[in-house]
Amino acid sequence: MSETPGIVITGASGRMGQMLIKTVLDSDKARLVGAVERSGHAWVGQDLGVVMGGSAIGVVVTDDPLEAFAKAQAVIDFTSPEATIAFSKLAAQARAVHVIGTTGMTEEQIAQLEPAARHAVIVRAGNMSLGVNLLVQLTKKVAAALDEDFDIEVIEAHHNKKVDAPSGTALMLGEAAAEGRGVKLSEVSDSGRDGITGARRRGDIGFSAIRGGDIVGEHDVLFAAAGERIVLRHMATDRAIFARGALKAALWGQDKSPGEYDMMDVLGL
Repeated sequence: MSETPGIVITGASGRMGQMLIKTVLDSDKARLVGAVERSGHAWVGQDLGVVMGGSAIGVVVTDDPLEAFAKAQAVIDFTSPEATIAFSKLAAQARAVHVIGTTGMTEEQIAQLEPAARHAVIVRAGNMSLGVNLLVQLTKKVAAALDEDFDIEVIEAHHNKKVDAPSGTALMLGEAAAEGRGVKLSEVSDSGRDGITGARRRGDIGFSAIRGGDIVGEHDVLFAAAGERIVLRHMATDRAIFARGALKAALWGQDKSPGEYDMMDVLGL
């Protein structure tokens, strides 16, 4: 094996896929050894560098993930829940670190990753950036310090192509707030306001989603009480921060025992 880990990127043609590819190619700590797209996609069978508008790099896009994973020490995956579950099984067969940035996964889908984690490292997070993970920690601490006189609202904004809401990051923040208060998010979450909803229920954690333009990602956690408000905010202006975090996770996982990890583990938080 080469000194630097080989990385495969799934969903190669997507926004995050292309950003991940560029990040790995620019890194001196990893090698790009594969790129995966769905069967029938126009990129399949083509040189990755050429389809991305540059010169050939010797990596051909494939629709056979198992073949690609067999050559890799890590797989970075920002795709769909169904695809991620399938990839987890194949990455486990290859004993490759599986870094999952896929959002919109249900609790049942997340549970389906458990068998793969018995054989390989899985690092899964709703957001891979350092700033967001610090915000998660701050949210937990502030929620623990304030009682239910402070209403908690998570407001998130993303580009108009995002397909899930609330965002994975918003849910991370909601989970952190709920944990700080010692409650289950599933019991206090309020994300479906429309029409005559009645007064806000004390202790609920509300979610609001904004979709527009090319917004990379903005998240506010609002603690609002009579006469005062506290706002914790993170604004992402370049999705490269997520790609750098994902690569960091892939490298971090190389010497770890099989199991499920998150970015808090990677960042030592």
